[in-house]
Amino acid sequence: MRTWALHQDEYLDEMLRLEGRGYAAIYSKCGGCGGANPVFRCMQQTCYGPGLYCQACLLTQHACLPTHWVQEWNGRFFERRALVDLGLVVQLGHPPGSACRAPLQASKDFVVIDVTGVHKVAVNYCLCDSKLEKRQQLMRVCWWPATARDPQTCATFGVVRLFQMLNCLGKVSAHDFLRSLELLSNKDGLSRPPQRRRGFRHIVRQYRTTLMLKRAGRGHAVSGIVGTAQGELALRCRACPQPGRNLPEGWNNINWICLTADDRYKYFHFLAQDCNFRLINRNVSSEAKDPIMGDGWGYFVNHAEYTKYLRQHVSEEEILTCSGFQAMFLANRKRVKGLRTTGVGGVTCARHNMWRPNGIGDLQLGERQSNMDFILFSALLNTIIFYLILSYDIACQYSKNFWSRMEGLPAGMQLVIERIQVWFKIPNFHLPPHKPPCHSPYSFHYMWGAGRTHGETVEQNWEFTNGAAASTKMMGLGTRAATLEDLFGFHNWRREVAWRGIFKRRMGENVKEGQVHRDAFEVFDAALREVVPETVEGWKTWVHEWESQQHTDGAESPFELKERVTSMRDIRLKLAKEELLRSGEGVEVKREDTPSTQNLAVDVKAVANPTETQTVGFMKRRVALTKRIRAFRTLQRTYMPKVRRFLNATQRALWDSEGDRDAEAIRLFMPSELADRTKRDKACAVGLAEVETELRIGEAREALEALRQGLRTRTMTNRYRLRHCTGQRLLTRGQGVLRQINVKIHKAKLRYRYVRHALTRLKDHGAWERELRILEESDGGIAALGAVALGESRRTLSWIWYTAKATDPDEAELVEGTTLRVEWCKAYARMRRWREDVVLVEEEMRRTIEYGYWASCEWLARASARSSRVSEELDEGLVAYAWEQADREDRTCGRLTADWAAIRAKGRAYLANETVAGEHVIVDIVGEEDIDDNGVDDDEMEEGPPDYEDEGDDEVIE
Repeated sequence: MRTWALHQDEYLDEMLRLEGRGYAAIYSKCGGCGGANPVFRCMQQTCYGPGLYCQACLLTQHACLPTHWVQEWNGRFFERRALVDLGLVVQLGHPPGSACRAPLQASKDFVVIDVTGVHKVAVNYCLCDSKLEKRQQLMRVCWWPATARDPQTCATFGVVRLFQMLNCLGKVSAHDFLRSLELLSNKDGLSRPPQRRRGFRHIVRQYRTTLMLKRAGRGHAVSGIVGTAQGELALRCRACPQPGRNLPEGWNNINWICLTADDRYKYFHFLAQDCNFRLINRNVSSEAKDPIMGDGWGYFVNHAEYTKYLRQHVSEEEILTCSGFQAMFLANRKRVKGLRTTGVGGVTCARHNMWRPNGIGDLQLGERQSNMDFILFSALLNTIIFYLILSYDIACQYSKNFWSRMEGLPAGMQLVIERIQVWFKIPNFHLPPHKPPCHSPYSFHYMWGAGRTHGETVEQNWEFTNGAAASTKMMGLGTRAATLEDLFGFHNWRREVAWRGIFKRRMGENVKEGQVHRDAFEVFDAALREVVPETVEGWKTWVHEWESQQHTDGAESPFELKERVTSMRDIRLKLAKEELLRSGEGVEVKREDTPSTQNLAVDVKAVANPTETQTVGFMKRRVALTKRIRAFRTLQRTYMPKVRRFLNATQRALWDSEGDRDAEAIRLFMPSELADRTKRDKACAVGLAEVETELRIGEAREALEALRQGLRTRTMTNRYRLRHCTGQRLLTRGQGVLRQINVKIHKAKLRYRYVRHALTRLKDHGAWERELRILEESDGGIAALGAVALGESRRTLSWIWYTAKATDPDEAELVEGTTLRVEWCKAYARMRRWREDVVLVEEEMRRTIEYGYWASCEWLARASARSSRVSEELDEGLVAYAWEQADREDRTCGRLTADWAAIRAKGRAYLANETVAGEHVIVDIVGEEDIDDNGVDDDEMEEGPPDYEDEGDDEVIE
């Protein structure tokens, strides 16, 4: 840009030069016939260059280009002219320049919409020997008519394709797109083009539906469009197991019990479902005026059957959640007035981000089980499965009565597999806010055969479609369905194109990380087996038994610590009993220390310019706190009578100036503030420091629990706001809730650090520091059980989530053993998950290539299916399209086979390394960068975790 800036004057002059006629040699004679004084030129200057033409030559050259704008030199400047005003007439049904014996003039208001603008065009239909309808004659010059009878509006195929791409990728609405074309046609505002917005919307909708039918091969089917099956137009996931398409022959005759572990989970179906409350729809238009075309043919469920089923469950409430979030006011949001739908529910394959056929349905009143049941089982239509792994953010509640609810669905939609073959999981990011009993049974990290599946794919997919929320909000039922169908199909196509790079990188990462975690586990495991081999073997047996039974009983998880946090209330009660026994007089030692002063100090500092009401509130709190401090001083004179004598000069000054300070700034001078142990013993009553020590330990544990609870609450609040709150009012209110949560987290951090600092003065270094460690800023992250970014698969877990309770020497050894067991089990799970993902990605690569070869054969079989029933010209088109698709499939399979060969070999070497004695295979993936030649950014389509907005300070999703 700096280089260009040096030539700005030159660029400006060149633009202005184009406003004139240029060289005299150019405008002195016609660029076509050579005649003198030409005055016309084409504004689309890439058409014939900068030359000038006479009117006759201009019309001849634009016989096939009626949507170009031209300019006429009036002696002083160029004026824009329309070709129709110069006498250009487009004759349909004949080659350019040919005459028609029986032309029929179209409407005088005939309009053609093109990428150059909105144009009036003079059109003649052909009534010679041809019996073609008007719409057919228009289609054969690549003009799409807005109506089937006597069309007056058309759009070129080029402009419709351009809009479809901009709409799918950039979410540009039809209104904005057509408005931009109108502005191109009317820059000065003096010649407004005809309004054809409704006609253009009809064209776009017809084009979308027809294109889906074409790509699905329905034009080659003998049964025609009416024979289209449910979900047939949807682009299916090639990497998911599909019998008859990408599974080995005889797979259905395999004895499931006899399969090895690797062979079993290769046949798992991983699905993820969730709701999106941004894709709402106003109750505008009606089904009669705006019907759905091809009900249930694509990604949406069959609307008629769906509506019929929902009428039987009109009184059902929304699904509750165990996360405790329903207690917050945000969960009470129900804006349903004036809405036809409050959102949509969707189902994707949980490993490849592909929308399932018939896997989308509208929601009428929140997230109800009846809606989600029908959507899920519709997405499973005509699917043969061994195991179904369902990821759902409220799976713990949804799984209850799942089978009894299934019996209320139509018989053709019900599953025919055993209950043990359906597992419910919660996506990694959504798991921490759930109650502890949900963490292990519903975690992908601890599921046999899950690999690195995280279950968040449906959330990632919503991010792509949310951009269309504003434009689809006011659409009619049919138009909205067609628009979203196109978006879902476009998304699936982008995923399919991006797989070449995604699978390659995923395999390389799996091999590299798999070796790291395998080596780390082997060292850890060997060290433990030297000491307690029987115990470690028992842990391994426990893990395998629990994995196979995690959804059939409530067996205790080997991945969890069953430990109750000892609170200050417990410690205080214990100390009170000890004090009563020790003193014999029934005098209870009251506890009055810093949390109140800290809370008040934080609250005062958080308000830069307090109102009068806030100031009065602070004053009242200060008065109450001052009274408590005075009561504490009275008690302190009994238990610490000589405290002032042993303070240093600075501390003594603070003691003496106490009356001049605000209550929150007063130092209490507990025993822990006397760093010198000798001075502390002289200043305090016997045993007082030990009492504070026990109180501080309880307070530290309580502060840690408050910190953990605050982090969980903040994560869940962020998630809810992003999914449900779109208006300024709700966002502002949600921000207020987050501010309160962040203040509580900050208070918990301050409290813990203050207490731990006090403990370092009261106690020597020892076992207590393994439980109560230094709290770094990086420790303020959510529990890794449900993390997404640097998650359980490769995490370094913050100590605040698994601190060991080593305060009682008699219990320390037992607790340490429990903690080691949990860490061993998690390390064992991490190693296995990485290895499983190598197996899964290898199988997914194989299935993708195999599906492509199957699709190629299918297109070749379709090529001549209608040959005996159609004209020669149509048959040639059918055969050409089928061969083109077959060739594309073959070339894609060949490209994938070549590109993936090296990395697949490394994956197989990694797997073989577990059985090859004495040989360690090093897999180097450096330089395995993928260059995408398909116009799709692989990084943009990577399967990484969703980018959730971080509303809080120092929250790290590990």
